[in-house]
Parts: sequence; C-alpha cells; structure tokens
Amino acid sequence: MEPGSDPTPTLHARDEGTGPPILLLHGLGADHTIWNAQIGPLAEEFRVLAPDLRGHGRSPLPPWSTFSVPELVGDLTALLDARGVPSAHVIGLSAGGFLALGWAAMDPRRVRSLVLSGSSTHCDAHTRSVAKNWADTYRTQGVSAYTLRLVKDLYAPEWTESHMEIVEQLERETAGRDLAGAILWGRALQTFDLRGRLSKMTVPTLILHGMDDRVVDPSHARLLRQTISGAQVRLFALTGHMVPVERPQETTDAIRSWVRASEAARPTVA
Repeated sequence: MEPGSDPTPTLHARDEGTGPPILLLHGLGADHTIWNAQIGPLAEEFRVLAPDLRGHGRSPLPPWSTFSVPELVGDLTALLDARGVPSAHVIGLSAGGFLALGWAAMDPRRVRSLVLSGSSTHCDAHTRSVAKNWADTYRTQGVSAYTLRLVKDLYAPEWTESHMEIVEQLERETAGRDLAGAILWGRALQTFDLRGRLSKMTVPTLILHGMDDRVVDPSHARLLRQTISGAQVRLFALTGHMVPVERPQETTDAIRSWVRASEAARPTVA
C-alpha cells in the first residue's frame, strides 16, 4: 500500500440507549473508557456512541495512517453511516475536542452541536512542549516515570491527592497499551490550527475547561468563546485537564442540559 491509500478501519464502539445521538471522543492515547462515568447516565435519555479512535483501544491502526483530521473524520462518518446516524452531538476531550472542532469546520451537517473539554482553536507551543515531554519521558525513563508525568500534567493536585489509585491504574493501562497510534496522532496534532476558520461557524458550542489545566491553558477557553459565535463557557475550579474524570457528575449534567437545549432549538422538518 502507498501513502494516501489508507483504508477506513471499522471502529470499536459502545452503542447504548435511544434518542438523540451523542458521540463521545476520547483524547490522545486513551480509549472510550475515559467516558465510563458519562455513558450510562446519558444513555438513559440519549443514544450514546463511544468509539475507540483508530490505533487506540480495540480499533485497528491502518498502514500509512497520518492521523490527519480528514482521516479521522472519515472513520467517524463511516461509523455513523454504519449505525444509521445522520448527525450527532459531538463531545470531545482534549485531542478529541480538536477533532470534533475540525469536523464541525469541515462538515457541519453531521454535527448537531459541540461540547469541547480541554480544547483549543490550535495546538500552541506550550501544549506541544507538554506532549514532547511525555514522549521523551516514555522513551528515556520508561512506563513508571511516564505515568507519573501524566498524572502531574493531567490532573489537579487536589484531585490526585484524594485519588492516588489513579497512578497504579494508569501504569497498568499504559503497560498493556500499544502507543503507536498515540505517537502518530501526537505528531499530527503539532500542526493543528483552525484560527481564521471558525468565525463563521454556526454549530452550537459549549466549552468546558479546568482552571488548573496544565496541558491546554485555560486562556484557550476564552479564545474559543471569542472565536465561535454564540459559544458558551463553563470553567471548573480546582480541576485539571481531565474534566470528565475529575468532575464526572458535573460533566454529565452539562452535556445532558446542553444536548436537551440544542435539540429543542433545532428546526422542525415539516
């Protein structure tokens, strides 16, 4: 196979509930289980699709994949088509939020609304340096040091102090995980930049951000709100990058309320 002939993989996905469809997108190096606290409660009212993106979790990594936004959007479009879903409310965490935003800019017909957590219009120098530090630590110091680096960067110190089990959990998950897909996606994200392309976007957008986020600076939440017409922001005090994990109930409630309001505002078809 040659570059550019990358096949569309069949994504593994949890598919639960009925009602207006919600698509939950995880971040770099994770999988759909990052949304475990939200899937069940949301599925009581909505149809919830939570995929493993290509090269993550139980989804295959196609040869020659570059992890470009069009490639990943193609995977998700194929998933929705296969499940009979014309459009969905797309919720993205971190790199999944970058992807959700890129999708809305590319093909807003498939995106009913957006919820972006720990996301931005672009990958800035700070976020690039954080990702580089992760890769360097993993390569030179091994899984244990890499896990500790992740915990320090991803979670607010106050949350970590009361959830020390996350260190062992992350170390177990990392030791058994193939990070090839994460490495490729990380490289692709270095050049992610939608500045100048979002001012005319009309997809309803809710922005969630931890005020102690060390991966994507909270100033990016303000930038997103200023860039996307009508966007709303909710900030979480004493919260790091992993808002759905650190603030599970608040995240579920925010998504539920946002999707309800977005559905109520959708034009009815005669």
